[in-house]
Amino acid sequence: MAGGFSVGRYGPERGSWAKLTARDSLARRLDWPLLGAALALSFLGSLLVWSATRNRDHLTQGDPYFFLFRHALNTGIGLALMIGTIWLGHRTLRGAVPILYGISVLLVAAVLTPLGTTVNGAHAWIKLPAGFSIQPSEFTKITIILGMAMLLASRVDAGDQPHPDHRTVAKALGIAAVPMAVVMLMPDLGSVMVMAVIVLGVLLASGASNRWVFGLLGAGAGGAVAVWQLGLLDDYQIARFAAFANPALDPAGVGYNTNQARIAIGSGGLTGTGLFEGTQTTGQFVPEQQTDFVFTVAGEELGFLGAGLIIILLGVVLWRACRIARETTELYGTIVAAGIIAWFAFQSFENIGMTLGIMPVAGLPLPFVSYGGSSMFAVWVAIGLLQSIRVQRPMSA
Repeated sequence: MAGGFSVGRYGPERGSWAKLTARDSLARRLDWPLLGAALALSFLGSLLVWSATRNRDHLTQGDPYFFLFRHALNTGIGLALMIGTIWLGHRTLRGAVPILYGISVLLVAAVLTPLGTTVNGAHAWIKLPAGFSIQPSEFTKITIILGMAMLLASRVDAGDQPHPDHRTVAKALGIAAVPMAVVMLMPDLGSVMVMAVIVLGVLLASGASNRWVFGLLGAGAGGAVAVWQLGLLDDYQIARFAAFANPALDPAGVGYNTNQARIAIGSGGLTGTGLFEGTQTTGQFVPEQQTDFVFTVAGEELGFLGAGLIIILLGVVLWRACRIARETTELYGTIVAAGIIAWFAFQSFENIGMTLGIMPVAGLPLPFVSYGGSSMFAVWVAIGLLQSIRVQRPMSA
C-alpha cells in the first residue's frame, strides 16, 4: 500500500490514473471519435448562431452575446444529460420506458391545451417561466425509439424466438402511432416525418418481416395523399410544398426563405466570406437563420470547405453510431442505435436539403448545430444512449 499503490480488480494500481487507463475502464470504452465529432458540431454551431444573431437587436435586446451564451448553456446541459444517460445506462432506462413514454405523451398532449404556444406556424411548444420553452416532440423521438426497442427485442434477447412476431410488431407500431397522431394535430409535419423514418429504421434493425416495411411505405404514401386531399395541412405547410415544387413561385413571399438561403450559400464560394463577414447574414436577409437555416451561415461565411466540414462531422457521428449498432451483442441495443441513426441521418439531410432547395422546408433543426434547447438536449441524450450501448457491450479478449 505504500507509495499510493493498491491492489484491485485490475491488479496493482497507482492512484486513480490506473483506473482511468485500465483496459476495461469507462474512459477506455467511450467512443471518443463520436464524442469529438458531436462536440465539434456544437462548437461550430455556437459560432454560426452567434454570427447569425449578434446584429439582430429585436431578438437579442441589444446584447450581441445573448444567443451565444444560451447556445453554450444548452450544450452544457446537453452534456450533463449525456453523462447522466451513460451513468444510468440504456439497460436501466429499458425498465423505465413505460414511465418515460407516458410522460412524453402527456407533454405532447399538453401542447394542445392552453399551455401550448405557436412558433413559426407550428403549435408545438410549451411556455415555461423566465422566457424558456420546450418542444416535447423532440423528446418523443427518444421514447418512441426506446419503447419500440423494448417490445421488439424482449423475446428475441431472451432467446424465445429468432425475430419479432407479427403481434409484437403491431404493438410496437401502436407505441409510435399515439404520439405521432398527437404531433400531427399540432400540426408539426416535420417532426412526424422524422418519427416515421425512425419507425422504419427500427423495424429494419429488428428483423421484422419485410411485409411490415413495405406495408408501412404503402400506407405512408396513401396517407400523404389523403392528408393532402382532405385539406388537413395548414395553409403555410401547403405553401411550403408549392414553393418547393416551383421555386419561382412568389419569390418575395412563400419562396423568399429558400431563395435567400440559396443566395447566401452560393455567395460563399470555396472558402467563404469569413466569419461575421457574410452580407446575407449581417444584412438579415435569411429568416430563422439561427435555427432552421443555420447551414446558410456556414455556406456563406465558411464556404464550401466549412459547410463540407459540417457534413463530414455529421458523417462521423453516423459512422460511429453504425459501428456501435453493428458491434453490440443484444438486439435491444442494435435497435436503439438504428433508431438514432435514422433520426440523425434524415433530419440532417432534410435540414441541409431545404437550404439547398432539394427538400421542402419542414422546420427541422440541424442536429448539434442549430439553436434550440429541446433539440440540443434530445440529441445529447441520444449520444449518451449510443455511448452506453458501447460501454456496456462485452469486451473482446
